[in-house]
Amino acid sequence: MIITDTHTHLYSEEFDEDRDLMIQRALDAGVSRFFIPAIDSNCTESMYDLEKKYPENVFLMMGLHPTYVKDNYQDELKHVEEELAKRKFYAIGEIGIDLYWDKSHLKEQQTAFRKQIQLAKQYKLPIVIHCRDAFDEVFAVLEEEKSPDLFGIFHCFSGTYEQALQAISYNMKLGIGGVVTFKNGKIDQFLNQIDLSHIVLETDSPYLAPIPFRGKRNESSYLINVIDKLAHIYGLSAEEIASRTTENSKIIFGI
Repeated sequence: MIITDTHTHLYSEEFDEDRDLMIQRALDAGVSRFFIPAIDSNCTESMYDLEKKYPENVFLMMGLHPTYVKDNYQDELKHVEEELAKRKFYAIGEIGIDLYWDKSHLKEQQTAFRKQIQLAKQYKLPIVIHCRDAFDEVFAVLEEEKSPDLFGIFHCFSGTYEQALQAISYNMKLGIGGVVTFKNGKIDQFLNQIDLSHIVLETDSPYLAPIPFRGKRNESSYLINVIDKLAHIYGLSAEEIASRTTENSKIIFGI
Protein backbone atom coordinates (compact mmCIF):
# COMPACT_ATOMS: atom_id res chain seq x y z
CA MET A 1 0.00 0.00 0.00
CA ILE A 2 1.60 3.26 -1.19
CA ILE A 3 0.33 6.29 0.73
CA THR A 4 1.09 9.87 -0.27
CA ASP A 5 1.25 12.79 2.15
CA THR A 6 0.73 15.73 -0.18
CA HIS A 7 1.47 18.35 2.47
CA THR A 8 3.89 17.96 5.38
CA HIS A 9 6.33 20.39 6.96
CA LEU A 10 9.04 17.82 7.70
CA TYR A 11 11.58 20.59 8.23
CA SER A 12 9.60 22.03 11.16
CA GLU A 13 11.62 22.58 14.32
CA GLU A 14 8.99 20.46 16.12
CA PHE A 15 10.66 17.43 14.49
CA ASP A 16 14.24 18.42 15.34
CA GLU A 17 14.57 15.88 18.17
CA ASP A 18 13.31 12.81 16.28
CA ARG A 19 12.89 13.64 12.59
CA ASP A 20 14.47 10.46 11.24
CA LEU A 21 12.51 8.25 13.64
CA MET A 22 9.30 10.05 12.70
CA ILE A 23 9.97 9.59 8.99
CA GLN A 24 10.78 5.92 9.55
CA ARG A 25 7.45 5.44 11.36
CA ALA A 26 5.73 6.89 8.32
CA LEU A 27 7.67 4.66 5.92
CA ASP A 28 6.81 1.62 8.06
CA ALA A 29 3.13 2.61 7.83
CA GLY A 30 3.32 2.75 4.03
CA VAL A 31 3.63 6.53 3.66
CA SER A 32 6.49 6.75 1.18
CA ARG A 33 5.82 10.00 -0.72
CA PHE A 34 6.19 13.31 1.12
CA PHE A 35 5.45 16.61 -0.63
CA ILE A 36 7.02 19.54 1.21
CA PRO A 37 5.55 23.05 0.95
CA ALA A 38 7.74 26.11 1.31
CA ILE A 39 6.96 28.89 3.79
CA ASP A 40 9.56 31.56 3.04
CA SER A 41 13.26 31.82 2.25
CA ASN A 42 14.26 30.75 5.76
CA CYS A 43 13.13 27.16 5.16
CA THR A 44 14.84 26.64 1.80
CA GLU A 45 18.09 25.10 2.99
CA SER A 46 16.29 22.79 5.42
CA MET A 47 14.11 21.58 2.58
CA TYR A 48 17.14 20.87 0.41
CA ASP A 49 18.77 18.95 3.27
CA LEU A 50 15.67 16.74 3.58
CA GLU A 51 15.63 16.07 -0.14
CA LYS A 52 19.32 15.14 -0.08
CA LYS A 53 18.78 12.67 2.76
CA TYR A 54 15.57 11.13 1.36
CA PRO A 55 15.85 11.57 -2.42
CA GLU A 56 13.38 8.76 -3.21
CA ASN A 57 10.70 10.02 -0.85
CA VAL A 58 10.85 13.81 -0.53
CA PHE A 59 9.51 16.14 -3.23
CA LEU A 60 9.77 19.91 -2.83
CA MET A 61 7.53 22.87 -3.58
CA MET A 62 8.59 26.51 -3.77
CA GLY A 63 6.47 29.45 -2.70
CA LEU A 64 5.67 32.19 -0.20
CA HIS A 65 3.08 31.36 2.48
CA PRO A 66 0.46 34.11 2.87
CA THR A 67 1.10 34.65 6.59
CA TYR A 68 4.73 35.39 5.70
CA VAL A 69 3.72 38.11 3.25
CA LYS A 70 5.08 41.17 5.03
CA ASP A 71 6.58 44.50 3.98
CA ASN A 72 9.53 42.62 2.40
CA TYR A 73 7.30 40.34 0.33
CA GLN A 74 8.80 41.51 -2.96
CA ASP A 75 12.22 40.27 -1.79
CA GLU A 76 10.65 36.94 -0.84
CA LEU A 77 8.96 36.64 -4.23
CA LYS A 78 12.31 37.34 -5.87
CA HIS A 79 13.76 34.43 -3.89
CA VAL A 80 10.94 32.19 -5.16
CA GLU A 81 11.67 33.21 -8.74
CA GLU A 82 15.41 32.66 -8.35
CA GLU A 83 14.95 29.17 -6.91
CA LEU A 84 12.46 28.20 -9.60
CA ALA A 85 15.00 29.21 -12.24
CA LYS A 86 17.71 27.05 -10.66
CA ARG A 87 16.13 23.63 -10.32
CA LYS A 88 13.05 21.41 -10.46
CA PHE A 89 10.12 21.71 -8.09
CA TYR A 90 6.84 19.81 -8.07
CA ALA A 91 4.46 22.64 -7.20
CA ILE A 92 4.18 26.30 -6.27
CA GLY A 93 3.11 26.29 -2.66
CA GLU A 94 1.94 26.91 -0.25
CA ILE A 95 0.36 30.11 -1.49
CA GLY A 96 -2.95 31.85 -0.98
CA ILE A 97 -4.66 34.20 1.46
CA ASP A 98 -4.94 34.02 5.26
CA LEU A 99 -7.09 36.55 7.11
CA TYR A 100 -7.18 34.66 10.41
CA TRP A 101 -3.98 36.04 11.87
CA ASP A 102 -3.60 39.39 10.14
CA LYS A 103 -5.79 41.41 7.77
CA SER A 104 -3.37 44.32 7.40
CA HIS A 105 -1.51 42.84 4.41
CA LEU A 106 -4.52 41.66 2.38
CA LYS A 107 -3.54 43.62 -0.73
CA GLU A 108 0.02 42.31 -0.56
CA GLN A 109 -1.29 38.75 -0.07
CA GLN A 110 -3.53 39.13 -3.12
CA THR A 111 -0.62 40.44 -5.19
CA ALA A 112 1.69 37.63 -4.05
CA PHE A 113 -1.00 35.01 -4.73
CA ARG A 114 -1.57 36.27 -8.28
CA LYS A 115 2.15 36.51 -9.00
CA GLN A 116 2.77 32.96 -7.84
CA ILE A 117 -0.16 31.61 -9.84
CA GLN A 118 1.40 33.21 -12.89
CA LEU A 119 4.74 31.58 -12.05
CA ALA A 120 2.96 28.23 -11.83
CA LYS A 121 1.57 28.72 -15.30
CA GLN A 122 4.98 29.77 -16.58
CA TYR A 123 6.62 26.63 -15.20
CA LYS A 124 3.60 24.39 -15.88
CA LEU A 125 3.33 23.47 -12.22
CA PRO A 126 0.36 22.92 -9.91
CA ILE A 127 -0.42 25.35 -7.11
CA VAL A 128 -1.08 24.38 -3.49
CA ILE A 129 -3.49 26.83 -1.90
CA HIS A 130 -3.59 27.91 1.73
CA CYS A 131 -6.95 29.50 2.61
CA ARG A 132 -8.01 30.54 6.08
CA ASP A 133 -11.00 32.79 6.70
CA ALA A 134 -10.58 33.88 3.07
CA PHE A 135 -12.67 31.69 0.74
CA ASP A 136 -14.24 34.69 -1.00
CA GLU A 137 -10.89 36.40 -1.48
CA VAL A 138 -9.17 33.23 -2.75
CA PHE A 139 -12.02 32.44 -5.14
CA ALA A 140 -11.94 36.02 -6.46
CA VAL A 141 -8.29 35.62 -7.48
CA LEU A 142 -8.90 32.15 -8.93
CA GLU A 143 -11.80 33.53 -10.97
CA GLU A 144 -9.46 36.12 -12.48
CA GLU A 145 -6.67 33.63 -13.15
CA LYS A 146 -8.63 30.52 -14.11
CA SER A 147 -7.48 28.76 -17.27
CA PRO A 148 -6.96 25.21 -18.54
CA ASP A 149 -3.34 25.33 -17.37
CA LEU A 150 -4.23 26.31 -13.78
CA PHE A 151 -4.60 23.29 -11.49
CA GLY A 152 -3.54 22.08 -8.08
CA ILE A 153 -4.68 21.33 -4.54
CA PHE A 154 -6.88 23.25 -2.14
CA HIS A 155 -4.79 22.40 0.91
CA CYS A 156 -6.47 21.49 4.22
CA PHE A 157 -9.94 21.95 2.80
CA SER A 158 -12.42 22.83 5.56
CA GLY A 159 -15.20 24.62 3.71
CA THR A 160 -18.78 23.80 2.81
CA TYR A 161 -20.07 21.45 0.13
CA GLU A 162 -20.73 24.44 -2.14
CA GLN A 163 -17.20 25.76 -1.58
CA ALA A 164 -15.83 22.29 -2.34
CA LEU A 165 -17.62 22.27 -5.68
CA GLN A 166 -16.34 25.77 -6.45
CA ALA A 167 -12.76 24.76 -5.64
CA ILE A 168 -13.11 21.70 -7.87
CA SER A 169 -14.44 23.91 -10.67
CA TYR A 170 -11.03 25.65 -10.73
CA ASN A 171 -9.25 22.31 -11.36
CA MET A 172 -8.34 21.87 -7.70
CA LYS A 173 -8.18 18.63 -5.76
CA LEU A 174 -9.24 18.81 -2.12
CA GLY A 175 -6.49 18.13 0.42
CA ILE A 176 -8.07 16.08 3.20
CA GLY A 177 -6.35 15.49 6.53
CA GLY A 178 -7.04 15.36 10.25
CA VAL A 179 -10.01 17.75 10.11
CA VAL A 180 -12.14 14.99 8.56
CA THR A 181 -11.87 13.06 11.84
CA PHE A 182 -12.97 15.99 14.06
CA LYS A 183 -16.49 15.94 15.50
CA ASN A 184 -16.88 19.61 14.56
CA GLY A 185 -14.97 19.33 11.28
CA LYS A 186 -18.21 19.12 9.26
CA ILE A 187 -16.60 18.04 5.98
CA ASP A 188 -17.30 14.39 6.86
CA GLN A 189 -21.02 15.21 6.53
CA PHE A 190 -20.83 15.82 2.76
CA LEU A 191 -17.58 14.30 1.58
CA ASN A 192 -19.30 11.17 0.26
CA GLN A 193 -21.01 13.45 -2.27
CA ILE A 194 -17.56 14.38 -3.68
CA ASP A 195 -16.12 11.82 -6.06
CA LEU A 196 -12.92 10.30 -4.74
CA SER A 197 -11.15 11.41 -7.93
CA HIS A 198 -11.10 14.92 -6.41
CA ILE A 199 -9.40 13.91 -3.13
CA VAL A 200 -5.77 13.76 -2.04
CA LEU A 201 -4.42 12.99 1.43
CA GLU A 202 -2.33 15.26 3.61
CA THR A 203 -1.32 15.78 7.21
CA ASP A 204 -0.08 19.39 7.35
CA SER A 205 2.16 17.94 10.05
CA PRO A 206 3.13 18.98 12.65
CA TYR A 207 -0.32 20.62 12.71
CA LEU A 208 -3.91 19.29 12.79
CA ALA A 209 -3.35 15.78 14.11
CA PRO A 210 -6.34 13.49 13.58
CA ILE A 211 -8.39 11.82 16.29
CA PRO A 212 -7.18 10.19 18.59
CA PHE A 213 -4.07 12.42 18.51
CA ARG A 214 -5.86 15.76 18.26
CA GLY A 215 -4.03 18.49 20.14
CA LYS A 216 -0.71 16.66 19.86
CA ARG A 217 2.04 16.94 17.27
CA ASN A 218 0.92 15.52 13.94
CA GLU A 219 3.12 13.26 11.82
CA SER A 220 2.81 11.51 8.47
CA SER A 221 2.20 8.03 9.93
CA TYR A 222 -1.11 9.35 11.26
CA LEU A 223 -2.44 9.39 7.70
CA ILE A 224 -3.60 5.86 8.51
CA ASN A 225 -6.26 7.39 10.77
CA VAL A 226 -7.41 9.71 7.98
CA ILE A 227 -7.57 6.79 5.55
CA ASP A 228 -9.67 4.75 7.99
CA LYS A 229 -12.13 7.65 8.30
CA LEU A 230 -12.35 8.04 4.51
CA ALA A 231 -12.80 4.29 4.09
CA HIS A 232 -15.82 4.54 6.40
CA ILE A 233 -17.20 7.60 4.58
CA TYR A 234 -16.84 6.11 1.10
CA GLY A 235 -17.54 2.50 1.99
CA LEU A 236 -14.25 1.36 0.50
CA SER A 237 -11.22 -0.49 1.85
CA ALA A 238 -8.28 1.39 3.27
CA GLU A 239 -6.16 -0.03 0.46
CA GLU A 240 -8.53 1.40 -2.16
CA ILE A 241 -8.48 4.84 -0.51
CA ALA A 242 -4.68 4.80 -0.39
CA SER A 243 -4.33 3.62 -3.97
CA ARG A 244 -6.79 6.05 -5.53
CA THR A 245 -5.61 9.11 -3.61
CA THR A 246 -2.01 8.31 -4.50
CA GLU A 247 -3.01 8.06 -8.16
CA ASN A 248 -4.71 11.46 -7.79
CA SER A 249 -1.49 12.90 -6.37
CA LYS A 250 0.44 11.55 -9.36
CA ILE A 251 -1.94 13.40 -11.68
CA ILE A 252 -1.26 16.65 -9.83
CA PHE A 253 2.47 16.40 -9.23
CA GLY A 254 3.45 14.39 -12.29
CA ILE A 255 5.44 11.80 -10.34
